[in-house]
Amino acid sequence: MSRKPSIAVIGGGAWGSALGTMAARNGNAVRLYARSATTVDSINKYHRNETYLPGIDLDPALTASTDAREVLAGVDLILCVIPAQALARALKELKNLIPVTAPLVICAKGIERHSGKLMSELVARIMPDQTLGALSGPSFATDVARGLPTAVTVAARRQALADRIALMLSGPTFRCYSTDDLVGVEIGGALKNVLAIAAGAAIGRGFGASAQAALVTRGFVELRRIGEAMGARPETIMGLSGLGDLMLTCSTPQSRNYSYGLALGRGEDLAGRPLAEGVATAAIAAELAARNNIEAPIIATVAQILDRHITIDEAMEALLARPLKNES
Repeated sequence: MSRKPSIAVIGGGAWGSALGTMAARNGNAVRLYARSATTVDSINKYHRNETYLPGIDLDPALTASTDAREVLAGVDLILCVIPAQALARALKELKNLIPVTAPLVICAKGIERHSGKLMSELVARIMPDQTLGALSGPSFATDVARGLPTAVTVAARRQALADRIALMLSGPTFRCYSTDDLVGVEIGGALKNVLAIAAGAAIGRGFGASAQAALVTRGFVELRRIGEAMGARPETIMGLSGLGDLMLTCSTPQSRNYSYGLALGRGEDLAGRPLAEGVATAAIAAELAARNNIEAPIIATVAQILDRHITIDEAMEALLARPLKNES
């Protein structure tokens, strides 16, 4: 009898718990590392993570530990589910425990605010010998944890590795497409969060569905421009990790970034809201576009709104007053 593939999940939040229970459900031996003893105890005793996935039963085969050495020892694959802005700090603490023989799949979406680096670039700087992959696409943690049908993209620089990871993670309700366009998958996942804030703010401010559709469509043009300038392939941007993720994230309050935009548009208190990665990504995305002479007025405008340089009304007025041009 062949041995079950062994998978480590780093991160005990909603997405880490969802991916962990999905991977266990699909027949892998999965252990999850979390800092919180309460989270670990809840997963092991009650097969729940009530803090981040309330009311959802996790697969009983998923186990958790606060001992990173124990979780990471001898694994075949690592799913790194640490928020983008905390990734560097966490990996510097864990890098000596992570086996170089196990591909590390980045499951966070974003651009590091201080360095302007994609997550794979960040990890490569800290762990230059580590084999890297990325997982991204239109997926909510609650849907994946409940076993609802979901499709994502898995990327690695070698197609054969991307194929192997996709095979390991795919199951009856979780389908992985594979690609060797690592940059394309990462840039789509990062920039769609910024555009989701714009879409939510438009609805929250009462601008209507037409304005929302215009922002998402023209924002996608900006995403394509930046992606292609960074080496992403057009078909990747048009796929699940680009257009697919954008459609999901810009369409429902279930998205943290869209929900943040809604609250912003309504003038609500933003303190204490759940993490919206687009808030951290907006300024550095606008800076990258400007540095490379890429026209990205919507992304730049979101950054200005978040920095309180302009109001939402002023932003919409400025966007509508831009010179008329050929759409293509």
